Amino acid sequence: MSNGVRRQLRVGVLGSYGGLNLGDEAILTCLLRCLREIRPGAEIVVFSRNPKHTEEHFGTAAVAWSGVGQEEVLEAEAGLDVLVLGSAGILHDGQASSFLRPVRMAHTLGIQTFGYAMGAGPLTETEDVRHVQEVVEDITDLTVRDHESKMVLERVGVTRHIPVTADPAVLLEPEEFSEDMLMREGIHTGGRLVGMSVREPGRAADNLDVDSYHGLLAEVADFITRRLEAEVVFVPMERKDISHAHAVLSAMSGPESGRVLNGKYTPGQIAGLMRHLDFAVGMRLHFVILAACAGVPVLPLPYAGKVFDFAQTVGAPALTGVARREAGPLLAELDRLWDERLENAHHLRERVRVLRLRAMETCKRCRTLIEKIDEAVPSRLAHTPASHFSALPVPPGRAG
Repeated sequence: MSNGVRRQLRVGVLGSYGGLNLGDEAILTCLLRCLREIRPGAEIVVFSRNPKHTEEHFGTAAVAWSGVGQEEVLEAEAGLDVLVLGSAGILHDGQASSFLRPVRMAHTLGIQTFGYAMGAGPLTETEDVRHVQEVVEDITDLTVRDHESKMVLERVGVTRHIPVTADPAVLLEPEEFSEDMLMREGIHTGGRLVGMSVREPGRAADNLDVDSYHGLLAEVADFITRRLEAEVVFVPMERKDISHAHAVLSAMSGPESGRVLNGKYTPGQIAGLMRHLDFAVGMRLHFVILAACAGVPVLPLPYAGKVFDFAQTVGAPALTGVARREAGPLLAELDRLWDERLENAHHLRERVRVLRLRAMETCKRCRTLIEKIDEAVPSRLAHTPASHFSALPVPPGRAG
């Protein structure tokens, strides 16, 4: 501003937040840190699936956006300077339309928007594709977290320039996960520990057959306990993962060598847990990311393109044995990685360093947009009647 005094910035943050997934919460942690570094006095409101959880864990205002009417969303958006859309895989079948509806409302209000290292795909359903085509083109500025997301958006007809940076979670600061915390989970602290991440089937992993992949992962876990003489620690990234981890544990021939984390932990604590691990095998993307960032040799089990893309980026094997139900290649690769773990550690650290630099680029672009907002004369209406939005299409079966 001309007198050198900055007005208070109002920022909305929209994503799959509310304690459902530790990967999304890791992204929110890093995104909020970026915004607070850009403008320490900014007023931030998070559009959350569980506002109470978000307010308690992140110290910021939060409002509901899913399952409420469009009038409530409009009221929450009124007066925002910028709406930041940033979470894990949000632009995919079954969710893209819901996430982009508040973005469309923001555009109609004249609010600037920023796509913060967005993830995209799979994206094939007609309604979701249409919303992506129409809304993503109008986002003021954006980045995506990986090349897979860029290709997905281009395939559905997005023609704008799409910068590729990196998942914000690579910048997550680890918190303490003490040996006492391990012991409270019944985990022995004197020997080798191998982390394992199991996820549930669903839209993002619809090629998984429950019985066969549980049995496959049990075979992998048994190999770990025998070959590496290690204890397997199952790390749930969502509460749903716990039941699937127990299913794998029960299918092991040596279940006494496995433990499932049952406590509720922050993303930073899970990052701290990685420092206790000698090796990691995982399905969940952010489990793999946090392991790699801690320098832990990791064998990703790609069930989707985003995991495959990250595996290639950090030089980890990108096998498809989980979907194909093939244990042999997985066990052979695990054996090789274990034997070569020390010589590969330097390459892993270097690749993660590059990823962190790329992730910082997203925050820099967000800073540039906010500085432009400061320079501009506000021109949007502070309040727009809800009737103005009555023509906006509501995705079938979704609220508001």
